[in-house]
Amino acid sequence: MTFKCFIPRRAVIAGAIGLAASIAWGGSGFAQESIRLGLVAALSGQSAKSGEAITRGLSIAVEEINEAGGVLGRPLELIVRDDESNPGKGLLAARELVQREGVSAIFGGLDTPVSLAVVPFANQTQVPFVGVWAAGTAITRNGAEDNYVFRVSAVDALVGEALVDYMIDKYGTKKPGMILINNPWGESNEEALTHALEAKGLSSVGIEKFETSDVSVVPQLTRLKEAGAEVLFLVANVAPSAQVVQSLDSMGWDVPIVSHWGPAGGRFTELAGPNGARVHFIQTFLFRGEEDSPKAQALFAKLKEKYPEIKSVADVTPATGIANAYDAMHLTALAIANAGSTDGPAVRDGFYAIGKYDGLIKTYEKPFSPGNHDAIASKDYVFSHFVDGEIIPLDR
Repeated sequence: MTFKCFIPRRAVIAGAIGLAASIAWGGSGFAQESIRLGLVAALSGQSAKSGEAITRGLSIAVEEINEAGGVLGRPLELIVRDDESNPGKGLLAARELVQREGVSAIFGGLDTPVSLAVVPFANQTQVPFVGVWAAGTAITRNGAEDNYVFRVSAVDALVGEALVDYMIDKYGTKKPGMILINNPWGESNEEALTHALEAKGLSSVGIEKFETSDVSVVPQLTRLKEAGAEVLFLVANVAPSAQVVQSLDSMGWDVPIVSHWGPAGGRFTELAGPNGARVHFIQTFLFRGEEDSPKAQALFAKLKEKYPEIKSVADVTPATGIANAYDAMHLTALAIANAGSTDGPAVRDGFYAIGKYDGLIKTYEKPFSPGNHDAIASKDYVFSHFVDGEIIPLDR
């Protein structure tokens, strides 16, 4: 699946999936060739809403940047590829974007396994890779001497701390169990949660793994119940998270669930049913209507104008994908401007040179350094749950 988005020309991404579009820059006011940027994300399947949100956040940011004169006097151009949540396809897409399309940076999508497949390629080719959703700790903390991977998103090591703190504050329990997807993302969170519990003098009563294709996780949940779990830590994307809720319903076990943000990435309430509201999960940003900052209100107005199906904040799900991507594009534009070129090493150093940026999620103060490639901290997380299909914030 391949398409191109040339902005500010109104080649709207929504509805263009599967279509290759090429629009001339005549009359745009730019005399120079565009700076190409790529996106590799899940644009189909159960998590397609996350890819849609990421694409919308990036595209509106590109429009804003181009309307303000572009970067280095050149327009930005977004080229998008569907990874279908498949690591092999994600790596092939990244190779095509770099080698055929000549992108100066790549934005990464939903899945940790896909991002982990792209990371070595990004470091080898010295093309910055900017994560906007996948939270696996090893994506940015990858051990490379020359690290070209940055992230404007949650990171599992910090999410583990936030989930444990929430469990203690909200439920006052010391007997959690873990139900984790059996892939590198689950492994990353097992490590993070275990360390976070140990820091509090606690441990899990049990750790269970399951597959995306499992039609029931009753056996795993039964073992956790028999072990005395009083709350469950859940790490999985949309469909498998919904399967956990359905399996709990079939058992009649009304246990609290504290989750990573996987359920926010697609049709969770449709798949999980009404008890999906029991799943409390993290986000980095939520639209809240009149409570929003002027920047958030302005972005929401642009979303409504560009995507007519958006009528209210309830129609923007998941907002965190839009926000992460929006801020990441603006920060990447600043890095290229700091670099004075699109040369990979210079752009990498340009990220380190970012001072202050008044973003959507927060005001960023020197968000990146050689020792820190993650712009968002645990204090920036907000807990939420689904109510009637809308993601609603929860009080701590």
